[in-house]
Amino acid sequence: MAHPILNIAINAAHIAGDLLRQEFHQVASIPVTQKARHDYVTEIDKTSERQIVREIKRFHPDHAILGEESGAEGESDHVWIIDPLDGTSNYLHGIPHFCISIALQIKGRTEFGVVYDPMRDEMFSASRGGGAHLNNTRIRVSKRNSLDTAILATAFPFRQRGMMSVYTGIFSEIFKKIEDVRRMGAAALDLSWVAAGRMDAYFEIGLKPWDVAAGALIVREAGGVVTDFDGNDRVEDSHSILAAPFKLMTPLRKIIEPRWAKAKR
Repeated sequence: MAHPILNIAINAAHIAGDLLRQEFHQVASIPVTQKARHDYVTEIDKTSERQIVREIKRFHPDHAILGEESGAEGESDHVWIIDPLDGTSNYLHGIPHFCISIALQIKGRTEFGVVYDPMRDEMFSASRGGGAHLNNTRIRVSKRNSLDTAILATAFPFRQRGMMSVYTGIFSEIFKKIEDVRRMGAAALDLSWVAAGRMDAYFEIGLKPWDVAAGALIVREAGGVVTDFDGNDRVEDSHSILAAPFKLMTPLRKIIEPRWAKAKR
């Protein structure tokens, strides 16, 4: 049986997912605001986040919120980190690949996380020490032990285009050693698919806490390793991420870390 906290997150994700799914085929009429170049927010993002926060506050009105759209709200050792629509660009283009990501940090450590894909009705979830699940089935990362047969997920640093030359250098060296790459456009789902063994690893630059908090926990509870490009575990505080099974982590870090260190000098 899932922990009561995890059930709150799952229920909130289902409520928001119903909204996203219902409005998906009317996306042309949804008001859109440009937050920054190549970064958008819709009324659906905002409504989804309000619904998630409302559901959380029903049970824990004293908990703090860190939402992509509403920012930080309240002070508490318990902080809910929310991305109400990860993959907004996909959503606006009618591409049915997007999700809701909800995590709870307690005293700075992520303890619970869910990532919900409403178009496939797939709920990825994890609690620290309790394993990772897809709906009601336990999931594990890929058993791949060699890069040459691995398929990796990634994304271009569209929010930090000044990092493009660094990224392309890393990408080029990785691509030489793997089977292929997929660029899907929703970081939380990329991480969840690594946890489920659909992708063998994932790397990206230019992320925010709400992009990775839930997904990183799900990968770790599925037996994977998650660090930033410097090898640190606190990816929520970083702007880079690498997630992979243990046997793929070392060869990927050997490619990424020296190039990343050189770029930061």
